[in-house]
Amino acid sequence: MSTVPSGRTLAVAATATALLAATLGLGTTAAAAPGPADPAKEAAEAAAKAAASAPAAPAPAAAAAQAGTDKVLVIGLDGVVLDRVKAANAPHLNGLMAEGLTARSTLYANPMAATSSGPGWSTIATGVWPDKHGVKDNSFTGKNYGAYPDFLTRAENAKPSLNTYAAADWEPITSTDQNGPIFSAKVDKRLSLKGDRDGYGNEDPKIAAAAAAELRDQNPDAAFVYLGQVDSAGHSYGAASQQYLDAVGRVDVLVGQLLNAVKARPSYAQENWKILVTTDHGHTDGGGHGGSTIQERGTFVIAKGAGIPAGSVREDVRLVDVAAIALAQVGVTTAALDGLPLNAPDSDPFDTLRPNLQARVDETGIPAATKGFTHTPPAGWAVDNSKMGTGGVTEWAGWAFATDEFWSQAQRDQWRELNVRSRDVFAVADSDEWDDKAHTGTFDSTLVTPKWAVTGGTTRTLDFQTHYRHEAGQTAQVLVSYNGGTPAVVKTYTADAVAKSESLTLQVPAGATDVQVRFRYSGNNNWYWTVDNVRLG
Repeated sequence: MSTVPSGRTLAVAATATALLAATLGLGTTAAAAPGPADPAKEAAEAAAKAAASAPAAPAPAAAAAQAGTDKVLVIGLDGVVLDRVKAANAPHLNGLMAEGLTARSTLYANPMAATSSGPGWSTIATGVWPDKHGVKDNSFTGKNYGAYPDFLTRAENAKPSLNTYAAADWEPITSTDQNGPIFSAKVDKRLSLKGDRDGYGNEDPKIAAAAAAELRDQNPDAAFVYLGQVDSAGHSYGAASQQYLDAVGRVDVLVGQLLNAVKARPSYAQENWKILVTTDHGHTDGGGHGGSTIQERGTFVIAKGAGIPAGSVREDVRLVDVAAIALAQVGVTTAALDGLPLNAPDSDPFDTLRPNLQARVDETGIPAATKGFTHTPPAGWAVDNSKMGTGGVTEWAGWAFATDEFWSQAQRDQWRELNVRSRDVFAVADSDEWDDKAHTGTFDSTLVTPKWAVTGGTTRTLDFQTHYRHEAGQTAQVLVSYNGGTPAVVKTYTADAVAKSESLTLQVPAGATDVQVRFRYSGNNNWYWTVDNVRLG
């Protein structure tokens, strides 16, 4: 276990502070935050600590590492725009993209949460969206880390023998101030420095140096390191500025320092490291975030490690996946998370439509270069528009298949940004947007699944992700038919169902051999309904 156990005393924290100060030539203002004592864990660790401190003991990394040991490092870069990384002098970050995976995704917006650091880092750390972890802004009011702890704490709870480490210069991440910590006191070692936020990231080199020493000379199994200066440059100068690019370049040097520290480990050849780099939110060209523009909502995940194809690009990886990927790497279950590991199977037929997506036709708020919708359903599926009115906005004339980047830009701040549990391509019926162009009749469209084989007299489960905004005058129904019979309603939505995972129990009648599901939405300048990842369990 760690040479500094969880729940260590203030004396141990002071020793860690002195060691950091000696390493960096600092005073004693940098401290590893202590946490409440865990007697059972401390007792289990006492013998390991005594052995590790014995004069004849080998270096911790060399002594503890075993062949094929799985480890993970998550590097958090505050307020970084992916396209600006690609434009900057950032050989280490661009090298990670060339050697591994790059995945863009977008965040929520208000009222789920602002595109600010509190919700962003909470989402990354906990692996669940703000409607679960409870952080909506930087006040941290409503935080629910007890029910949804950070991934390092989950690792500690599941496998107390794992060594965990977190370092940051934004206090709520690792400090026990009134807002945090996001990473709890169960984490074996936490380093918290007070960021000066002067735009030049004076604390970032200290964090990187201390973390590099930990990664190289100790034996962390799962680590999180935060660097914040790019966000400072974004606020001061804007994401389109040279100063922002310069900040990306400076942070890239520190990322290289962390990567080199991992490679310099005596036991590196016998270890299996996964490296993740991510950000909590984007920035506007002029500077700032917190709102609902696609620039502010923009995030990314970069991942390198065994089994990840070099230069690969994914469209279905979300910010909540960081925690899931990290936990899966060290053998801890991800069942309680919204996030998914990289190797989670994707059987969603809607995702197969991405190569066929088109650019806008009637919409004006969506950039012309953004390809993000089609009316052609996947193989085996159908859209019944026999009751659909004519005219209206082309993109939304009946059920369509779209991406978040496309649909949410059709009209901002009407909760479209809250469709966070859909991934990649999803189905959407939007009478509100359809009504923005002259039409006859009303919106009335039905999405029809293939026929799935069933056995009479059994129970099956219909699972799907949904995002529904209700208003009087519209109807949203799930209907089921067996052996081609008359569809029967099994679910009617009469209130908002925001970013929800739905599970409906189906009682298969005797003699039935197949089932078919219909999603019927009707309205007239009302709201919308999305459906994704429909499957029969």
